[in-house]
Amino acid sequence: MKAGLLAASLIVILFASCKKDNNVQPNPTPTPTPTPPSSTSSSIIEDFEKGTKTTYPAANVTLNTGVWNFTDALIGTSSSDAKAGSQSARITNTGAITMNFDVDSGASTVTINHAVYGSDGASTWGLFASIDGGSTFTQVGGTITSSSTVLSPVNFTLNISGKVRLQIQKLSGGANQINIDNITINYYTPISVPDNDHLLLGNPSDAKTTLESGNNYLMIKSYYKLSYNSSRGTPNWVSWHLYTGDLGTASRSNNFRPDSTLPPSFYWVLQTDYSGSGFDRGHNCPSADRTSSNEANAATFLMSNMIPQAPNNNQITWGRMEDSIRSYVTNQSNEAFIQMGSYGIGGIGSSGSVTNTIAGGNVTVPAYIWKLAVILPNGNNDLNRIDTNARVIAVIIPNINSVNSNWKTYRTSVNAIQAATGYSFMTNVPFAIRKVLMAKVDTK
Repeated sequence: MKAGLLAASLIVILFASCKKDNNVQPNPTPTPTPTPPSSTSSSIIEDFEKGTKTTYPAANVTLNTGVWNFTDALIGTSSSDAKAGSQSARITNTGAITMNFDVDSGASTVTINHAVYGSDGASTWGLFASIDGGSTFTQVGGTITSSSTVLSPVNFTLNISGKVRLQIQKLSGGANQINIDNITINYYTPISVPDNDHLLLGNPSDAKTTLESGNNYLMIKSYYKLSYNSSRGTPNWVSWHLYTGDLGTASRSNNFRPDSTLPPSFYWVLQTDYSGSGFDRGHNCPSADRTSSNEANAATFLMSNMIPQAPNNNQITWGRMEDSIRSYVTNQSNEAFIQMGSYGIGGIGSSGSVTNTIAGGNVTVPAYIWKLAVILPNGNNDLNRIDTNARVIAVIIPNINSVNSNWKTYRTSVNAIQAATGYSFMTNVPFAIRKVLMAKVDTK
């Protein structure tokens, strides 16, 4: 199915506009439960139960795991501090708590419990990682918003095999404070992903196959995988692999239909729900990417694979981008790992006015659409063929009818996509490589 190994080239293609949706948070958890303070041979946990610091000026504090630097931060013990035990970290302004030591075993994932302090307003913060002994730190995953007084966990995927140290930094300034407690660092374990897997690059939102994850519900299908958002009536993202074996002579089925595999408690979007809205039923995984059989093509016409997409965006700009990716596969002996999604609220279709929802409010019209494609020469051992020399293209476009027809004019970095969506991209790619690739802006 694949030819010999060649040097990897990478194309990441993303569509969105300049406006960010600050309400998007990765890894939503409907029933938050703080991580219990315990340690195992496969993890290390900081519960802040050891150490004393009662003021905000910068100072080092010895905790259970080692020495941490607290800047504009203290150890909170009051009744207003959200905490699992008797103490937790409290951060104000743009302060941070930073490890002054390395975890020699590396880190696969990190879980952090967070909340607002007392009656303070919401604040944003981020997790940063260093692989050079603290000389430089890089943000891992998206920006998190703390708005609840109850501790809730958020998960980050690091995939760092060597020494690593962490920093938690409050990103929104001002007097509002946040509490941090029970940080669990799971030691690095090698990632094993089969070649051609639809989620070879990683699960951007850590979607789960549980009903409690209704707005981040993982659906595993034969021809693609997706995270479905029951509140929006659209996928958060869809992910699939494309190679020449997927491209055949099957005709376009046009068999738009509800997805009966969705849980009964979800609204099943109907094929007629977009009628008269001024928006196309825009495929995530394209019909033309699945022409090996009638069954494969029909699978792309489930309404769970659709978003309301401005017609000119869908039929012209988007269509040309999809044609380009297929040409890279068919004409250049490549395969592709592709992810597409949408976010924000409010697009402009053929009616010329901003529309927020359709189908009686059951379907949200996205403001922005993104897509990324990793293009590799045909071969095996795909993850190991992605290196820092790989080509990265990131493109951002709004979901409007007046979009430029040339999709290449909207190129930016993957870091910009991550900041806009709050998702974590390419998490299966080793951290040191991912750090370089996500900062690239293609100019070819």
